[in-house]
Amino acid sequence: MKIHFPVWLKVLLAALIVMLLVKAFAFTSCTIPSTGMENTLYQGERILVNKWSYGLRLPFTTTRIHADKAEKGDVVLFNNPIPDKERPLFATSLFISRCMGTPGDTLMLNDELLVTGEQTLSPDSKALYAYPYEQEDTLLHILKELNIEGNQLVGYTDGCYLRSFSHYEYYLLKQKLTALELRAVHQNDTANSHPFVIPACGQSVKVYPWNVVLLCNTIVHHEQANASVKGDTLYVNGKAVDSYRFKKDYYWMVSNNPINMADSRLFGLVPHECLIGKAYCIWYSTKKERIFQLVE
Repeated sequence: MKIHFPVWLKVLLAALIVMLLVKAFAFTSCTIPSTGMENTLYQGERILVNKWSYGLRLPFTTTRIHADKAEKGDVVLFNNPIPDKERPLFATSLFISRCMGTPGDTLMLNDELLVTGEQTLSPDSKALYAYPYEQEDTLLHILKELNIEGNQLVGYTDGCYLRSFSHYEYYLLKQKLTALELRAVHQNDTANSHPFVIPACGQSVKVYPWNVVLLCNTIVHHEQANASVKGDTLYVNGKAVDSYRFKKDYYWMVSNNPINMADSRLFGLVPHECLIGKAYCIWYSTKKERIFQLVE
């Protein structure tokens, strides 16, 4: 006996199939979980991510078709690169950060693995600033006047309060009150910085005391080789090496806000297979003027 389905049910099933195909192969949505990407993206906002940006990653795998590299400055959605024995890589937790280093780049990083000596990619990138505690009331008044909302006190050190401001916010504050004593906390870190090469597929990276631990962790987690560190020496498969040729492309991801550690300072280099896609636009925000705004 032939079964006839009502038209509305056929339309509903077709729409459901199209929606699943779009989510699996073209776009996905995610909610910004924290303040780490302010002022580019705010906590609670929902964004569309273009899954074709770096080559199509097949559903439920990390296999890609026509793989393409992320570019410096991209805001990228990616899987947590730290291996999880209970879940495959494509099912690990999600992070969203700005790509600061692409395969083959050299970054100057300080002891806290913050990028130094680098031109700012975005006016939304934040930095830590210190100011005398006596100026707290004045600063709060200016923040309210400039409509800079949600800027929380980070900490206290050497008689000063700490807050994080974007470069644009800092500019506005200095224009408003030139006597305000805002001092960038990491302004002198360049002297303590070292060059870190971001590995590219087929590239040999030289081992130094300042990068040996980072390289070792990357080899163990992503290169399927045994590695260890003794002193400042890297051992791979039981042999001391002064360089290592990588089999994958890697990236260095950073948060806009330096107090948020959910970036490469926490989980190290991010292999290309972890990338899901490039943040495209905001489709929900409590700030109506930001809805459908492109992510840059």
